[in-house]
Amino acid sequence: MEQHTDIDVDAPAGRVWEVMSDVERWPEWTASVRSVTLLDGGLRIGARARIDQPRIPTSVWTVTDLTEGREFVWEAVGPGTRTKGRHTVEATGPGTCRVTLSITQSGRLGSVLGRGYRSLTDRYLSMEAAGLKARAESSTPDENA
Repeated sequence: MEQHTDIDVDAPAGRVWEVMSDVERWPEWTASVRSVTLLDGGLRIGARARIDQPRIPTSVWTVTDLTEGREFVWEAVGPGTRTKGRHTVEATGPGTCRVTLSITQSGRLGSVLGRGYRSLTDRYLSMEAAGLKARAESSTPDENA
């Protein structure tokens, strides 16, 4: 079961990537995340992050794929479930890009979990996309330092 959202951003893809890949700062621009703690240093394949979100049990996610400047994928595993989060940014023109955020539930209980959290997941994906857009369009790298 997959859910996703796309949003166009009036900022260069590099700027959007900078905001999106700074995962520990997500709580500054989306209320769908209370905290993100990188457990193994920076964002890289094999790195783990503990994520605390309202109404969702705290989970540890492991980065399984990363294309610097374009996309990262991380996964959380629970009893009978695997949840994959994909975060992609793609340039669409000079100074503009499109962001795609998706969550995929799989495993024996994945479809049950996905159906149970469907509305909340849709809301969180929309909140994250809107927050990312607002942050990337309104701030410069120096403001986030």
